Amino acid sequence: MSSSRPVAWRRALGYIGETMPSILVLFAHPALEKSRVNRSLVRAARDTAGVTFQDLYERYPDFHIDVAAEQSLLVEHDVIVMQHPFYWYSAPALLKEWLDLVLEHGWAYGHDGKALHGKALLSAITTGGREEAYCPRGYNRFTMAELLAPFEQTARLCGMDYLPPFIVHGTHSLSATDIERHTDDYRRVIEALRDNTLDLGAARAFSRLNADLTKVLH
Repeated sequence: MSSSRPVAWRRALGYIGETMPSILVLFAHPALEKSRVNRSLVRAARDTAGVTFQDLYERYPDFHIDVAAEQSLLVEHDVIVMQHPFYWYSAPALLKEWLDLVLEHGWAYGHDGKALHGKALLSAITTGGREEAYCPRGYNRFTMAELLAPFEQTARLCGMDYLPPFIVHGTHSLSATDIERHTDDYRRVIEALRDNTLDLGAARAFSRLNADLTKVLH
């Protein structure tokens, strides 16, 4: 597919067109066997029709990233989802390596770097901290929006639309029922992005995309 595909994403938000957006989920977790929540979220992403799922630690256990292949995947998709645990207020090492190598100057940003213009980026984050811990008076002192600012600015530097993040808080204390509910929400969000049933204007009123899906999904 050509780099003209980002137009499809803008049309899918209700601007002018007909083509449904294609979705790429970039997943990074170095210890997936220890994460009940991410294993469940991964199943939801893998099982959703029309979604390309890329497990970075499975594909690149030696950290030798195929930059050309990853850039081709990005060009072929309209919505990029970065799913990962919130390690030390950031991402696991391989995803950081991916960002450093794949988003090259002159390709993803810079004067001639327009390959990602018009695409959308969604952060799908899991964190052990409860939601109330992420505020000026909380344990972590900063809001999630503030801590995710590097990802937002990366998207903006690359000419991408940064969506409100999908965040699952308090993962250590979630029951099986809680995990099932969050998994269903994640599936619904991915399907909404695919099917043009996400009200992006309404979503931007919330600090996280899954704060109240009844108000953001058609």
